[in-house]
Amino acid sequence: MICFKFSEEAVIPDSTSTKRTVAMLSLVLKSRGVCVSKFCPPCALYSSSKSSVPSSLKQPAPNPDHPCEEVSKYKPYSPFRVTPSNKVEYAIARLDDLINWARKNSIWPITFGLACCAIEMMHMAAPRYDMDRFGVVFRASPRQCDLMIVAGTLTNKMAPALRRIWDQMPHPKWAISMGSCANGGGYYHYSYSVVRGCDRIIPIDIFVPGCPPTAEALLYSILQLQKKIKNMKTQQMWYRK
Repeated sequence: MICFKFSEEAVIPDSTSTKRTVAMLSLVLKSRGVCVSKFCPPCALYSSSKSSVPSSLKQPAPNPDHPCEEVSKYKPYSPFRVTPSNKVEYAIARLDDLINWARKNSIWPITFGLACCAIEMMHMAAPRYDMDRFGVVFRASPRQCDLMIVAGTLTNKMAPALRRIWDQMPHPKWAISMGSCANGGGYYHYSYSVVRGCDRIIPIDIFVPGCPPTAEALLYSILQLQKKIKNMKTQQMWYRK
């Protein structure tokens, strides 16, 4: 079977005769066993509707609930729906957008590897996954970090040290529990010397399952943390007090 492909960049003139010719050509090709590819524009093959513009290319109608919202095919960056009529809240919301943008693109995690999960954490920092492209850079000092990745089995003797390092980190700060052992004890859940979940020691924002989880899973958790940071309302909550 012969297959013809029409280019997406081909410009078809907006006239009834041209559309009729293309439609007749497609019917002749199909009757002779020729496959017309899906790359052919639908407006050229089917001219039943009066409008020559496909419905997928039409601009959406304005939302009556939000008349100030501009009609655009692009999703707005800011997650905060603040009308420009209130100038103070609008300016504070834009300030939150700027601060959250800087925070989510400059995450500095502390290296807190406790077991075999730390190997996958090192793998995420290697050139194959390259966490630096998301602004994630490991730091050895807790006073310079805003993220703690607990990777591995947390024992009872290590728990006070974990809490002490967590208290030395400046605010705002976040924590990721990586692996089954850090989430709930994992393979050593019934051991007398293992903490059954590091969320009993520090507050955890994201749990990454797996034994051990892959570097892709940890990198995905970083992206989810960036979404959480993007929706923070630090300045807006301060203003509304």
